Amino acid sequence: MSAPDAGGPATDVPRAGEPGAIRARLPYLRLSLLACAVLAVVAVPAAAVLRGPTGAAGVAAGIALVIVSYLISGLSVAWADAVHPRLIMSVGLVTYVTKIVILGVVMAAVAATGWPGLPDMGVAIIAAVVVWTGAHLTWALRSPLPTVDRSSGH
Repeated sequence: MSAPDAGGPATDVPRAGEPGAIRARLPYLRLSLLACAVLAVVAVPAAAVLRGPTGAAGVAAGIALVIVSYLISGLSVAWADAVHPRLIMSVGLVTYVTKIVILGVVMAAVAATGWPGLPDMGVAIIAAVVVWTGAHLTWALRSPLPTVDRSSGH
């Protein structure tokens, strides 16, 4: 795909401030969410058989935690880009730091309870991060990238 001669966008993605601008910046979510759903469909019953209901709950909680974390990041960065692209870095960094602090506090509180599902949750978090990242990478590598024809002199 090549950019129009007038230097406009190469796709029909709404510009910042236009209706649908946030949704248009989140096309990768379908594949990532589907991949995590498949992981949950396989891993939760497997954990129930191998580790019992507590293990299944830990796996479900771990996968859900990763999904919520990545959704918060994706939505906040998409919002920033839809409002004004210069906000992306600051919003992304603030979101990341806030999530890590909250995650650390919550995980420390859960660990302090001695909940037996914590190891299963930890394994599920690692698996879900790998699955989400792999799906996102797959989407990125398969997505057409806009190109610019610099020979046109614009």
